[in-house]
Amino acid sequence: MFSTLSAKPVHAVFDEPDSTSDGGALLLRAADQRLGLTERLASCLADGRDPERVAHPMLDLLRQRVFGWALGYPDGNDVARVGHDPMHKLLLDRDPAEGEALASQPTLSRFENGVSATDLYRAADALTCCVLDREKARRKHRGVKRVTLDLDITDDEVHGSQQLSFFHGKYDCHCYLPLLGFVSFDDEAEQHLVAAVLRPGNAPPQRGLVGVLRRLVARVRRRFPRARLRVRLDGGFPCPELFAFLDEAKVEYVVALPKNPVLERLSTPYRKAAHQRRGAPEEATPVFGEAKYRAKTWDRERRLIIKAEVLRRPDRDPKDNTRFVVTNLWREKPRTVYRLYCQRGESENRIKELKRDIAMDRTSCSRFLANQFRLLCAAAAYVLLQELRASLKRTKLARAQVHTLRLALLKIGARIVVSVRRIVVHLARHHAWERPWRCAAVALGGTRR
Repeated sequence: MFSTLSAKPVHAVFDEPDSTSDGGALLLRAADQRLGLTERLASCLADGRDPERVAHPMLDLLRQRVFGWALGYPDGNDVARVGHDPMHKLLLDRDPAEGEALASQPTLSRFENGVSATDLYRAADALTCCVLDREKARRKHRGVKRVTLDLDITDDEVHGSQQLSFFHGKYDCHCYLPLLGFVSFDDEAEQHLVAAVLRPGNAPPQRGLVGVLRRLVARVRRRFPRARLRVRLDGGFPCPELFAFLDEAKVEYVVALPKNPVLERLSTPYRKAAHQRRGAPEEATPVFGEAKYRAKTWDRERRLIIKAEVLRRPDRDPKDNTRFVVTNLWREKPRTVYRLYCQRGESENRIKELKRDIAMDRTSCSRFLANQFRLLCAAAAYVLLQELRASLKRTKLARAQVHTLRLALLKIGARIVVSVRRIVVHLARHHAWERPWRCAAVALGGTRR
């Protein structure tokens, strides 16, 4: 009770039996139904349990984890706390009032630790195919001219004795190094997550790269055979095996190169030209050029794009900022090629969303494969939220971050009433984002009242 907040005493009582704080989560279930994502993932998981003792089917366990991740409950303990929530029951097709409670934390832990490497490979491929199939269906009435693949790694800090976690000097912590892949179409800004592979903390950047690229290129070409395929990578990935695959696959590529003495020598005239340019005191004036370059381990010369600029700051000496990009785009101007490479920075924003808003890095199981499964569940949750965001075109939330989508559309107080004929979810009458919510509901298969 609060006696000083109003003219009358204010009482707060937790006594509403059939209410939820996740009333907007119906949109998640609608997005999943449209994609068929959880069903496809669950079909990849072998169930070795005794059928007579199974209380929670594999599909329900998977949905409980994926929906929990999307709603801000990344841990098994978190999901178990809402096991009696009527909305979470409804998401699993259970009666909101009388239905059986969701799985407990020990059950979820056994579920995560029961997956095999074969299950994970099949499930990862199913996630990729599900996203690509949906994007193909979305563009069935208009052709796709270009598909771009962006891959990047990030750190996943661990706090325990997780299997295959190691100390990494660059990130100054014990961690995993997951590899994430994104796909984008033509000039669209949205990058869709299609791959999430957990790797040991001591893995070099190139480990697993060609295998993931080979699978993604095959899946994309099967669905978009007439589209040009482009690959963008940062400076940690170049190696002979990578360029051999890119040449073999006949794809366009824009790949950054780390600095070395030969590249520095090739860039000398452009750096001198950049020093001679004069602009505003804090304005960088880049100079673009190109050269032919062949590393000792390469089988041929390749086109090298050079960007030289001088960073000038008050009370500091001028500093060179030289960048190198290797490409097989021979007709594009150097400035254009470098701008194409810079667009891959959008994938870093997606990674920030995955880590900050989805808690992708909550890999706290002791087994490596269990943590790979957790990463896959987090990726599936992000795919559902991206589908939700795609349904919000021409609304103020069309480019909203995942955190904003969750607060505006999913975290809504609601009362659920079950009758013989229907289930009614009573949402707040004065909800600030009612109109975008209705737009998303209709776009995801709902009907207007």
